[in-house]
Formats: sequence, C-alpha cells, structure tokens
Amino acid sequence: MPNEGALRNPLENISFLSLFDASAEALILSDSDGCIIQTNPAAREMFGYPEEELLGSKIEMLIPKRLRERHLRYRENYLAQPEKRPMGRGRNLLALSRNGRELQVDIGLSPIRDGNNLFILISFFDATQSRAAQLALQESEERLRLAEHAAGLGVFDRDLTSDTLHWDARSLEILGLAPDTQITYEKFLEITHPDDRASRLAALGRSLNPEGEGEYKAEFRIIRPNDGSVRWIASTGKVIFEQGQAVRIVGVMQDVTDQKAIESKLREQRTAMESLLKRQVAAQTASAIAHELNQPLAALSAYSEVALHELANIECPEKLSRALNRCVEQAHRAGKTLHELLEFLHRGDLLPEAMDINETVKEAIAIVQNDGYSGFHPKIELETDMPLVRANRLQVQKVLTNLIRNGVEAMQTGGVPAAEITVRVQTLRQKNMALVTIQDQGPGLDDDMAKRVFDPFFTTKTYGIGMGLAISRGLIEANGGELWADPVTGAGAVFHFTLPFAS
Repeated sequence: MPNEGALRNPLENISFLSLFDASAEALILSDSDGCIIQTNPAAREMFGYPEEELLGSKIEMLIPKRLRERHLRYRENYLAQPEKRPMGRGRNLLALSRNGRELQVDIGLSPIRDGNNLFILISFFDATQSRAAQLALQESEERLRLAEHAAGLGVFDRDLTSDTLHWDARSLEILGLAPDTQITYEKFLEITHPDDRASRLAALGRSLNPEGEGEYKAEFRIIRPNDGSVRWIASTGKVIFEQGQAVRIVGVMQDVTDQKAIESKLREQRTAMESLLKRQVAAQTASAIAHELNQPLAALSAYSEVALHELANIECPEKLSRALNRCVEQAHRAGKTLHELLEFLHRGDLLPEAMDINETVKEAIAIVQNDGYSGFHPKIELETDMPLVRANRLQVQKVLTNLIRNGVEAMQTGGVPAAEITVRVQTLRQKNMALVTIQDQGPGLDDDMAKRVFDPFFTTKTYGIGMGLAISRGLIEANGGELWADPVTGAGAVFHFTLPFAS
C-alpha cells in the first residue's frame, strides 16, 4: 500500500505523459521541497544518471556544490511567486553531471498545481549548443551583410498579396531616396526611366508566370529624385509561388552605372579599332599590290618608249605609233592611280599624343578578354613611374590586342593547359624609348618564321589573310618605333616593340 501522505505525481493523470518522455528537451518534475518526482530520457542522458538514482533525490544534486546555497535561495524566492519564466533571467547557469562535468545550461521553470500542492516542471537546455547556433547565425548574417556591402547590393522584398514593398537602407541609397522613406510600387515606377518601364515590366511579367522558373532579371535606368541623375540598375530576384499563384518576390539590386560606362567605352574602342583595321588592311593590301604592279607597269612604259624611239627612225604605220603612245600613257595613268589610292587610304591617320603606355596595356587586355579571349591568364609586369610615350593610343592599342590575340590562338592550337601571356613594359634609357614585350607559351617561332612573319599575306593559320602583323609593324613604325620578333622555339613567341617618350 502506498503511503497515503505521499505526494501524488500530477503527471500520472495527464494523458501527455508519453509526450513528457518523448520530449527532446531535458525535463525534470520536482515538488516544492526540491525532491525529484519524474525525469524523462533526455534529462537522464544529459546528466548521465539512471532513473532510480534521480527519483527522490534533491534537485541540488544537479548543481555544483559552490552554487547550491544560491540555488536554494532562488527556489525560496520562486516559491513565493511561482510563474513560468527562465531561471537567472537569461543568464547562462551551471549544472553538474554524474561524472562531475559542469554543464552550461539555460533553465526554464513552469509551476504545476494539483489541488493545494505545487510542483515545478524544470526544463534544461544545452546553452553551449544554443550559443553555438546563435553565434553561427550571427556570423552568417554578418557575412551576408559584408557581402552585400562589398558588392553594393540592396535588398528588396515585395508581398504580392498585400502589394507592400520593403527596401533596405542600401536600396534606398541606390534609388536616391532618404532613409526610412516609405515607397510604394507605384512610386518606384515613377522613378524608373520612361524608356525602360516597358522592358522592366515585361521581365517582371515573365518571372510571375507560374509555368516559368520564377527568375526575375532586369537592367533598367532610374532617375534619382535627390539629384536628378540617371543611373543604371541591375536587379535579380526569385518569385515564391503558393498553389500556382505568385505571392512574393525577393531579390537584390545593384548600381551598375560605372560598369555600363566601361562597357560603352570598350564598345567605342572596339568600333574605332575595327574601323582602323579595315583601313589599314586596305592600305597594306593596296601597298602590296602596288609593289607587285609597279615593276611590270614601269617595264611596260619603258619598253613602249624604247619601241617608239626606234620607230622614230623608220617609216611605220601611224596606228602602231599611236598604240604604243597609248601604252605609255596608260602605264603612267595606272601608276598614278595606284599612288592616289594609297594616299587616299593613308589620309586621315590619327595624330599622336602623350599617353600612358601602362594604362593602354591594361585597356588592351580588358578588350581582348571582353571579346571572348578569356581562356588565358595575363601576367602584367609594368614599370612604375614610366614617362608618357608619344604615340596614337588607338593604334598602339590595336597592336597590343592583335599580339595578345595571336598568342592566345597559338596556345589554344598548341593545346597549352595553363595558358599565360606575359606583357612587360620597361624603359630603354639609352634610346629614350619604352620597350613593350609580349610573350606567350605557345610553340614559338623558328628562324624562318621570325623573318617572314611580318610579310603581307604570310600566315600559319588555317584562316585569315596574313595582314595582322604587317599592319601592326606599319602602325608602330608610323609612331616612331620598331616591332620585331625573337626566333625562339619551344618557349613561346616573343614580340617586342618600342615607342618614343613624349619628352
């Protein structure tokens, strides 16, 4: 027979006793005197005690000895005003396991009344795991904030069901709005550039289609209200669907105005270089053809004049004399026409200027990479405090891009796995000139190729007309420098060119 005066376990009459045992939290039920009445498996595992050692024992056995007196005082205060609350008001506390190891824990207290009897349900949380998870979350959030700040990203969140829109501080800064500004979607449409509203709405419409991927991506301009400036915005986001309906879109935005300006500058430079290349190809081709035709034209004129001289001493048909005179006239006319063509093609060459060769090297590499020649690693060795050179920037840029592209193509054809191109700029003080060297890691040039590589129409490629290097040499020479190649095989092709300093 059980002792009638003994306290009855209030959980015995509660249907959720099984939930008490199944809880992942460490739970202990004690009476008002601190005697343990019930424990669950999680509590026994945390403290390392079998159930029989815990039941009937004082709860203080789970507290380090040096802290037990303070715990007793806390229990007395709690019994005076029992309520559901954390013990220690958020401070981490110490508990004691069976093997003497101190555990950092958070403790929660909940009073349970059974008639006139008061019981206390005590929950223990491993503060180490909780703190680690909290720190991991904080670190993750901090990394995200740092990444957003480094990339200049603004975050937006639009609830499509209530049509509310939230912007973070960076987004408002990008849009040219004061902090804490409440901006509606309609207001956002107002600051979107009129010429870009249709395309942005079309991109949004595609992302809201439940049959699509839900990916939102758009580039558009805005007119900032604070200063009236026009800025380019790149925005990406993800649409969330529920039961086939778009309910929310979250994403990021970035001011890409500077990037757009660089892209525009690269396009202008590429267009100018293509125009220059066409003109130079025509000029070099005409020069090569003129060189081949001048000799036979001169010979035709000379032979005709000799024949006319001999015919002057004898009687000959007037028709023959007239025909030979026409031969001389036409030969002279053809030669004159060729020279006029060459003068026309060379007319309008760009004027030289004082330019930074280091910056031109960087621009040329960016142009090559932007044109799809990205499968190489540029190794740039620039001399600091390099004096300005006197040359036409566009023409030098064209030479650099041509030599770098040739190097990339040579390495691709040769199957070089780690393609690297070295561009070196240094001073030739004895000549008061800048020396630029471009070296690839391709098959290189033998003696014969090094001698012929600048000849018009000479090429080792399966495509092309072999005018690139001839044009490059002509451009460098037109700017007062020289362009040559080192005859080295197996160590990559090495090209050098010089340019005079501006002063």
